[in-house]
Amino acid sequence: MSANVPGSGSVPCRFAHYFVICGIDTETGLEPDELAALYQWLEADRHGRTKQTTRTGENFDQSPLRRTFKSKVLAHFPENIEWNPFDQDAVNMLCMPKGLSFRTQVDNRDPQFHSYLITREDGTRTYGFVLTFYEEVTSKQICTAMQTLYQMHHAEHAGSVCASSSCSMDSLASSTDEGDATSLSKLHCCSSYDISRDTLYASKAICLITPLPFMQACRKYLYQLHQAVTSQQPPPLPLESYIHNILYEVPLPPPGRSLKFHGVYEPIVCQRPSINELPLADYPLRHVFELLGVENLVQVFTCVLLEMQVLLYSQDYQRLMTVAEGITALLFPFQWQHVYVPILPASLLHFLDAPVPYLMGLQSKEGTDRSKLELPQEANLCFVDIDNHYIELPEDFPQFPNKLEFIQEISEVLLVFGIPPEGSLHCSESATQLKNLALNDLVNDKKNGNLPGDTLAVFEMLQGNATLERLQALAKRTGVSVGQVDGLRSSSFKEKETRLQCDEEELRNAMLNVQIREVFAHRFTQMFADYEAFVIQSAQDLESWLTNREQMQNFDKASFLSDQPEPYLPFLSHFIETQMFATFIDNKIMSQWEDKDPMLRVFDSRIEKMRMYNVRIPNLRSSIYQKCTILKESTQSIEQRLMKIDHAAIHPHLLDMKIGQGRYEQGFFPNLQSDVLASGPTNNNRWVNRTASTQRRKDRLRQHSDHIGLDNDLREQVEGCLLLQNSMALWEWDQRAPIPIRPPQKSFSACCLKYMQEARSIGKNLRQPKLSDLSPAVIAQTNWKFVEGLLKECRMKTKRMLVEKMGHEAVELGHGEANITGLEENTLIASLCDLLERIWSHGLQVKQGKSALWSHLLQYQEREEKLEPPAESPVSLGPERRKSETGLSMPLLRVSLIQDMRHIQNISEIKTDVGRARAWIRLSLEKKVLSQHFKQLFSNQALTKKLYKRYAFLRCEEEKEQFLYHLLSLNAVDYFCFTNVFTTIIIPYRAVIIPIKKLSNAITTSNPWICVSGELGDSGVMQIPKNVLEMTFECQNLGKLTTAQIGHDNSGILAKWLVDCVMVRNEISGHTYKFPCGRWLGKGIDDGSLERILIGELIIPCTDEELGKQCRTPPQQRSPTQIRRLSITSLGGRNNKLNAAQIQEAVGEAVNNIVKHFHKPEKERGSLTILLCGENGLVSALEQFFYHGFKSSRIFQKNVFIWDFVEKAAAFFESGDQIEEAETGVESLRPTSKIFCQYATAINVTPRNIGKDGKFQLLVCLGARDHLLPQWIPLLVECPLITRMYEEQALLRDRMAVNSVIRVLQTVQEFSITLESSLVKGIDL
Repeated sequence: MSANVPGSGSVPCRFAHYFVICGIDTETGLEPDELAALYQWLEADRHGRTKQTTRTGENFDQSPLRRTFKSKVLAHFPENIEWNPFDQDAVNMLCMPKGLSFRTQVDNRDPQFHSYLITREDGTRTYGFVLTFYEEVTSKQICTAMQTLYQMHHAEHAGSVCASSSCSMDSLASSTDEGDATSLSKLHCCSSYDISRDTLYASKAICLITPLPFMQACRKYLYQLHQAVTSQQPPPLPLESYIHNILYEVPLPPPGRSLKFHGVYEPIVCQRPSINELPLADYPLRHVFELLGVENLVQVFTCVLLEMQVLLYSQDYQRLMTVAEGITALLFPFQWQHVYVPILPASLLHFLDAPVPYLMGLQSKEGTDRSKLELPQEANLCFVDIDNHYIELPEDFPQFPNKLEFIQEISEVLLVFGIPPEGSLHCSESATQLKNLALNDLVNDKKNGNLPGDTLAVFEMLQGNATLERLQALAKRTGVSVGQVDGLRSSSFKEKETRLQCDEEELRNAMLNVQIREVFAHRFTQMFADYEAFVIQSAQDLESWLTNREQMQNFDKASFLSDQPEPYLPFLSHFIETQMFATFIDNKIMSQWEDKDPMLRVFDSRIEKMRMYNVRIPNLRSSIYQKCTILKESTQSIEQRLMKIDHAAIHPHLLDMKIGQGRYEQGFFPNLQSDVLASGPTNNNRWVNRTASTQRRKDRLRQHSDHIGLDNDLREQVEGCLLLQNSMALWEWDQRAPIPIRPPQKSFSACCLKYMQEARSIGKNLRQPKLSDLSPAVIAQTNWKFVEGLLKECRMKTKRMLVEKMGHEAVELGHGEANITGLEENTLIASLCDLLERIWSHGLQVKQGKSALWSHLLQYQEREEKLEPPAESPVSLGPERRKSETGLSMPLLRVSLIQDMRHIQNISEIKTDVGRARAWIRLSLEKKVLSQHFKQLFSNQALTKKLYKRYAFLRCEEEKEQFLYHLLSLNAVDYFCFTNVFTTIIIPYRAVIIPIKKLSNAITTSNPWICVSGELGDSGVMQIPKNVLEMTFECQNLGKLTTAQIGHDNSGILAKWLVDCVMVRNEISGHTYKFPCGRWLGKGIDDGSLERILIGELIIPCTDEELGKQCRTPPQQRSPTQIRRLSITSLGGRNNKLNAAQIQEAVGEAVNNIVKHFHKPEKERGSLTILLCGENGLVSALEQFFYHGFKSSRIFQKNVFIWDFVEKAAAFFESGDQIEEAETGVESLRPTSKIFCQYATAINVTPRNIGKDGKFQLLVCLGARDHLLPQWIPLLVECPLITRMYEEQALLRDRMAVNSVIRVLQTVQEFSITLESSLVKGIDL
């Protein structure tokens, strides 16, 4: 060993770093808890109450026996360690989170064990293990002070009983007396104190602080110390000998080895996994499952994976710690990256206001109901009531993949160990019987690879378990045979007990831990077996990668999701956006230049092993659930380590103490002698000498930071550089002393420091609150960091949404490949909603409802409606309305925050405030008014000041302006995040028919009708009132509008009607669609159509309010314009015909767009109708092809249309005599001609009056759907009528051009084309 710090021994390889004693300081006497007083002062400031009384910390509402008093670190040994500086305030607070507590002889004074951890800003952890017991108070001064306080309390409440506070944070801090006291007599009975008759006891805590979480060993050690204090006989040696031994002479066990050391009365054994096993996790998962049950735990585990805010709630500190550590241990190979405080002291409740993901534990008060517990933010909160076996989940919560099968596999493992899957708190007798039957089935199944193969091995693990005893008793009553079990007891376990070096229960817990964690790790191995294929490693060296990390895309998320089974996508699309997954990928990329992160190394080795034994094709994903098959072998190494101890530490021994030191007094923990505990031996540790071999040192070098939750952004070599830069040393977690490191290049070191700062953005630099300094200035500084983190997160999220969406639209324009899917887009928007909720929850004065944003909106709505009710009219009246009545334009839709709120409030399908807030965000984003609405909301500064504290994000003016700017950038792209999500709601629509008044009547005397269709359905045929060009209707959400059918019955004198276009607007989203027509509706004019199918296009808003926001890509949807239609039907329009090359190119482009359509993911394809019938669609291109060289104009006769040629050709093919007289080439086309005639006849006899151009459009669509177009074109070419109806230079008479078009059309033969019902209505084939 090298470089030992004086007084510290071989610190990096020591089992324990500190021994601490906390309790009452008899010199200073009773002092109110300053932190609790500070909290009360802050609450008084928030609620506008007087601060004078609260600042003192005195609270006469509570009995002094239930009041919070200041505790103090009475002693700690050694004084300080360079590698792990002693934080006195934090240790004191976490050793005694409630401060000092007092009891009398009538109260329960059983010792209580709990543990805690302190996570530093760099992610390193220190574990503390505490035993709290009660010691008689011998100081008359303190007893007298307690008597005085009780008398003052009694006088204060002689005639009344205090009531609990109603404010949000006061309810968190309410005492037991406030919740339970119902009478003065009860108050006397529970918390009275009389110095003349009562004995006063004060709490005292002894604590071990260790670098690794050896919870079981530390628990046994502390209980033995307490037993030595309370025993009638003094311990064999002074307590100083045992404490000196654990601090300086007991080393950390090496990886893959076990260690035995000695407590006061019994030896204690601990073991440590090897570098190829799962990391150390000593907290028993048995207790976690008994407390929560399997299903609840899987749900909470999913929330942690998705980095939601998770709050654990229990009366017992150790339960909080056990559940928190148990869940985080199951995350392998990922690690929690955000705030982690398993035990949150009552004085630090304002940390729950943090607008970042967190995993915290809060102690509940006995008798406190969940309904009385108000939390600062609940929109994205997972609340876990451990004591009551109850959880509350966030809304829009994706389920873990294969959840049911996953729960079943976990349940099977638990049953083998005698644990009911529902948890022990709520296990009915009938359920227990069923589980007993299932247990017997599993035991008798010798072929089950997940379980030991014989009955003996199974019940060896179950022996001595209390739950199994109950199961066996129930089984006997129900007639289930348990004879085998009883017969095995006497022989098998006696033999094994002689071999075991530890408790059998400890062995069972360790085996269960490993098997459960293997099941969880196996799920991630299956889900991410091919993750390496999607890692993008673009940088050439570490320095360039670190420098450009923020701008780089490290993982191909879209391709990864497209390769996953459909049921996995809701979960995976959210999970790959988390910080823990990003850090995991960063570690993978950095491993090409550095040694792998230990957890990554283990995970990758498991994937390699799976590939060796798995025959499935790489990258071929399946949702079939595969169980873990290595459960039995995974426990063998633990059994071996615990049966054969690898190392034994030095026995405790007498120290060089002066005579009179180490005096024993029963019931009192002695004042330890600091001179013998301040420093350890000078490297006379035989264990260290024995294990200092070269090979062992190499193993330890490879094991740097093993099994510890270090900051994932710093790897081993990076840590060395940071150490040279005087940053926080990480060597304290290792089992070796620091080794000499070759000084790195300056640029590399500087780059590491820069990366460390950048990587901790968005709350990673806020991962842990400082427990040691809680002054108002520090709290304000912490909140300022929150503000900066929220702003940066907003910038990054909006940038990601903008870039990804613009990339998607660029593909629509043919400029590249898409890198976002609809699922990923929805995930990004959901993430934005979560961010906005966290921003609105930051610095909230008084919480109202689960959604802080919706609460703010409601109060704004209430104020505005009282002040200016007329100002919120959704439609601008006056000139715009008169224009609409004359058919000139759509009436203006006013942009209104209040009106958008009313729309959301009228949607009955949304039941919660959180749901309404998210719907409002989606609607505002779709309407491109999110930034504008927030600016309007912020304009009421009086309301904002009333709702938020001074340090809140919403009261930081400069950051708020930048926030609005980032949201404004989202107006550059089109979102349908409201329309596509709320598909079942009823939406009001407004339709306006705009005629061409110069060439026809504005009003028709016939009975017009309209039917609007979209991607989600159609409105049905609706009659338009006579003499009205505007109508409103309501129907279920149609989605993006695609077609509009318009027609009339040709009745009356003025039946002919020339329609310019139809406008339809979604009155909620404001999306307006234009359906160009430019054709006549009427018999004897144009093509004689009484009904037309119009293709819609989303038009760009052009109101004065919206002109300033226009920054968008060209529209994704286009329909036939009026110019194209007139060019086909009017004489003047035919002068602008395309040449032959342009027509052929148009056909190729139309077919190419259809091919691209089918190569997109199914949910991203959009409307095929637009590609067929829209502008530049297939119908348009083939129209141009058939009209080229067509003799359509007739002097003194009606114009001829393509359909006339089709009808005559069909009549020609139906005449058998004419076919026989025709060329022999037509004879071979006889089967095709029959099908062609069948289709032409079906279109002609349809009851719809769609006109000749409409019939040709229908023929092309049906031919494309049934893959007949490449057969029909040669048929028409061979028809003799072509020479009479087409000119010599027509494309249809050019063999090369025809063959080229046929080859192009054949490329869509492999696709299954589905036509909208509006196109094929009335066709009977």
